[in-house]
Amino acid sequence: MGEKTLKDEKERWENSTLKNFVAKAPERQKEFATVSQNPVSTLYTPLDFEEKDYLEKLGFPGEYPFTRGIYPNMYRGRLWTMRQYAGFGTAEQSNQRFKYLLDQGQTGLSVAFDLPTQVGYDSDHPLAEGEVGKVGVAIDSLADMEILFEGIPLDKVSTSMTINAPAAILLSMYIAVAEKQGVPRSELRGTIQNDILKEYIARGTYIFPPKPSMRLVVDTLAFCAREMPKWNPISISGYHIREAGADAVQEVAFTLADAIEYCKAAQQAGMDIDQFAPQLSFFFAAHNDLFEEVAKFRAARRLWAKIMKEKFHAQDPRSMMLRFHTQTGGSTLTAQQPDNNVVRVAIQALAAVLGGTQSLHTNSRDEALGLPTEKSVQIALRTQQIIAYESGVTNTVDPLGGSYYLEHLTDQIEKRAQEYLERIESMGSMVEAIELGYIQREIQASAYKYQKSIESGERIIVGLNKFKTEEESPQEILKVDPRLRELQIKRIQEVKQKRNNEKVNAILKKIEDVASTGENLVPYFIEAVKAYATLGEITGALRKVFGEYQQQVIF
Repeated sequence: MGEKTLKDEKERWENSTLKNFVAKAPERQKEFATVSQNPVSTLYTPLDFEEKDYLEKLGFPGEYPFTRGIYPNMYRGRLWTMRQYAGFGTAEQSNQRFKYLLDQGQTGLSVAFDLPTQVGYDSDHPLAEGEVGKVGVAIDSLADMEILFEGIPLDKVSTSMTINAPAAILLSMYIAVAEKQGVPRSELRGTIQNDILKEYIARGTYIFPPKPSMRLVVDTLAFCAREMPKWNPISISGYHIREAGADAVQEVAFTLADAIEYCKAAQQAGMDIDQFAPQLSFFFAAHNDLFEEVAKFRAARRLWAKIMKEKFHAQDPRSMMLRFHTQTGGSTLTAQQPDNNVVRVAIQALAAVLGGTQSLHTNSRDEALGLPTEKSVQIALRTQQIIAYESGVTNTVDPLGGSYYLEHLTDQIEKRAQEYLERIESMGSMVEAIELGYIQREIQASAYKYQKSIESGERIIVGLNKFKTEEESPQEILKVDPRLRELQIKRIQEVKQKRNNEKVNAILKKIEDVASTGENLVPYFIEAVKAYATLGEITGALRKVFGEYQQQVIF
């Protein structure tokens, strides 16, 4: 059937069969749209995706533009890494949770650090009071890191660490632990988040102003390119941007805009794009709109390939591959009827797999109430395992590829994200867009619109604004012992008594001096942590030179 005939037939169907049916049985609402306000038509046909665009827009998996996946056979060869995010309380408690997860079939570790660690304070700092071990594990020195990975062979697992402002310091501790195990840094596999730009946009765990913070990121990129070829020195994170209220289009656009900024900074420091780009990784959220989320991942992959090829003139195909970790959306979980979250997480995890993720964390049903219990974590991990081994979606590459609706939606997300990128470039750079408050205002507007749609009942959240029931008190919530800080302070004191304090003071002074130059700081961080300098002492030395960032309130 020719295109003209198909168009005529579609118009006939719309004006007769569909129109007559809807006149008798009206549709639920006047207009349909995705969560990100992409309009959704009643039906999609080949008119919405032309076969002549196939090679340009889709191609084949493992080849440019990587829309259908970065590996030729995807999950037929190797499943995604099942990497449950975990960490709370002391290093001992988190070590036990890691071992439990590995025993349950988890294939990679993902470390959550507490807030004092994330902003570079030791547990004995006055600002740490009330926060030690609450949302992650407390790491004050190499002594804690040694306990955290005790009995876990670092040559056998890959580890992801969600840490940003002091990322290079925590990476140094990981290297030191591995080398004590006899594992050379060149063999370590994993990822450190190290994405400072999104902290100024959405998350807030920054320490230093943007310029010295970018210097630390570039130092880490350069160090890993030279000495840790199997390590991802940055995970450019759309997840937190999405959690702050961005829609799917903004998540793609702002994440890739951050990535462009890091690439430019590395180039300005003298690095060749193909020297570091193959080690870049990304981190996205998965929300409930199944088709939009799958389209989002595919659009991001295609758009990044084009950016690397056309903007940065990368030659190595690996530089053009968007490798990403996915976490199901924490902001989509409800404290009301928490068992409903099991279903939400299953849909979101399925979207990530259908979208071609390289690793995945599934949230637990009780995370809107508190830290997840072991039982809830097990259900979350089993969700991934059932998708992997029972659903059949891993048997072929990009199984939704070719869906008229999905391909149309992929095109729409790519187009709208590209428009954002052009707008940001017209402002000069992503840093300038952040400083102007443009990115923050866009996210705030999106978050406000979404919240209004829930409050008005336009958007239904099951158990929250519809299908409500009388709530029972949760039977089990994991709580952190408030005496934990006392234990951490005692350990810090013991570390300082046993170490060579003269050596520590000398290396801290050296870090101050090097921070004022252009020399790479990472080797000095490694030397410092091996001498058992604390995290707070090292960031304190940097604070003297870099200063601290003062948040601007954006309205």
